[in-house]
Amino acid sequence: MTARANWRGTLRIGELDCPVALYTAVSTAERVAFHIINRATGHRVRRHYVDEATGEPVERDDQVKGYETEPGEYVILDADDIAEAVPDSDKILSVTAFVRSDEIDDLYMDRSYYLAAGTADARARHALVRDAMRARHVGALARTVLFRRVRTLLIQPEGDGLIATVLNTRDEIHPAQEAFADLPDLALDDDMIALAQQIIRSKSGHFDPTQFTDRYEAALGDLIRAKLAGRVPRAPPRRPAGQVIDLMAALRASAQSAPPARPASGHARRGKPQRRKAG
Repeated sequence: MTARANWRGTLRIGELDCPVALYTAVSTAERVAFHIINRATGHRVRRHYVDEATGEPVERDDQVKGYETEPGEYVILDADDIAEAVPDSDKILSVTAFVRSDEIDDLYMDRSYYLAAGTADARARHALVRDAMRARHVGALARTVLFRRVRTLLIQPEGDGLIATVLNTRDEIHPAQEAFADLPDLALDDDMIALAQQIIRSKSGHFDPTQFTDRYEAALGDLIRAKLAGRVPRAPPRRPAGQVIDLMAALRASAQSAPPARPASGHARRGKPQRRKAG
């Protein structure tokens, strides 16, 4: 089945225009989905919106969005108000700068899409942009209205095409100090660090995405099949979490039990420069 584009527009770099189309690169559509069921009747339960004061159901046409200014007081916004407030999309993905990809912190990376040529006539221009960026080892920062919001995207060469990654805004990123403020300033023993490094070396390998599966989804599938077959599902073995009393003893035990490092799988990996991590 031919993939359906999420968005179509024009990639603009100076005076060069290239029709493009965004396609989903990551999907959760295959995940196990549940419905809410009435245990007593076996019937599906439906959700309805009700007025919190009267308890009466509110029909869809009477539902509007409201911003609470103080308890019980709202500014009402209907669909037309919101549509007028959102900047008009001219379907232009306008490049503002070319940057090294490793200048962008991983925290700013949100969802990625495949960015393909939007028409058959645009394929040569699309390839030109791809190969020029690859030769310069840069990505393009571009802005457009996407899904009713002004978004900044990082566009990078990927295989035969381009990847466009939506970037989070600065105000969406929480300062690291909020999470790490209570960490003590410790002077760690050199022997502990050496043992930790030994464990890391023993487990060193290469990223192979085929080795990463959703164990939760697999367990749910097994559970559903067991229920359908009338079997009692077998619980997987679990290792109880133990309390670490002696850190050095735990490190030594880990180092002794660590398996040898796995060889490279040879799986093709996405070649990107190492990005700077947040600190």
